[in-house]
Amino acid sequence: MHVVTMLAFALHVGGGALGLVSGAVAIVVRKGGSRYRKAGTVFVASMLVMAVFGFYLVVAMSDQVNVFISAFAFYLIATGWLTVRRKDDAIGLSEKIALVVAVCLCAPFAILAFQLATGLTPMLTSTVALKGPVLIAIYVFTSVLMLAAIGDARLVWAGGIAGVPRISRHL
Repeated sequence: MHVVTMLAFALHVGGGALGLVSGAVAIVVRKGGSRYRKAGTVFVASMLVMAVFGFYLVVAMSDQVNVFISAFAFYLIATGWLTVRRKDDAIGLSEKIALVVAVCLCAPFAILAFQLATGLTPMLTSTVALKGPVLIAIYVFTSVLMLAAIGDARLVWAGGIAGVPRISRHL
């Protein structure tokens, strides 16, 4: 394995591990406090590191399916951050862009899921076989992306939401 690829792999795994730890901290500390905000900031930064180097790895390995999964990770990180930073009952250009991204990501996953469910030849290549747990993951990603697109559409249509539904919408 090339040195740059090994470094990218280490940073990808390290970012994900730090994300798990900082996410766990955010779950157990008092919500809204300074430790909660710091843990959330570390979580977002570490997940961005994980996603950036994950994207590099899928491009380096020519894995088309994981390119979309990597883009989905960026989408989840960005919309999570937007959910926290957005003012109540307000939307902007970023929420509208998120809706377009969710729909654009959902389309290839929906097509791939349909192809795999019906036994057709998949349009995307993967370094792993698209069966068993990987097949289940594709169906789950497709379902989550459909829910995300619907949630983003509802958010844009309603002109924003406030309170607990604002946070739970992202969950």
